[in-house]
Amino acid sequence: MGRNEPDSIDAFTRDLVGFHKADSAHYDALLHGCIEGAQALDGSIVPLLDRPLAEISPVEHAVLWIGAYEFKHCLDVPYRVVINECIELAKAFGGTDGHKYVNGVLHKMAPSLRAAEVAADNAKN
Repeated sequence: MGRNEPDSIDAFTRDLVGFHKADSAHYDALLHGCIEGAQALDGSIVPLLDRPLAEISPVEHAVLWIGAYEFKHCLDVPYRVVINECIELAKAFGGTDGHKYVNGVLHKMAPSLRAAEVAADNAKN
């Protein structure tokens, strides 16, 4: 969000049309969890990239943070839902094909952070 302070990001986001439909507690966890855990989240993301992190757009980077955070800390959200929601965020706010990149990275990340869930899902198919 343009390197703005968390309070500014929070105020801006809460003023967006439709925010009243959002789970504000989950939003708070994502916002503050991603900011506070940025370095650790990058540690999960960087090994899966095909280019330096500096070459990833800020929007796709933020969406990957959200995905990594939810994989690690929001175990009540199924991994496929995490991926789908991140794809939708990247489509809405990212570059033309940024959602494809986000999809690829998160699909590579899921087995390491949600191993049992991914294995169970694969066994069904």
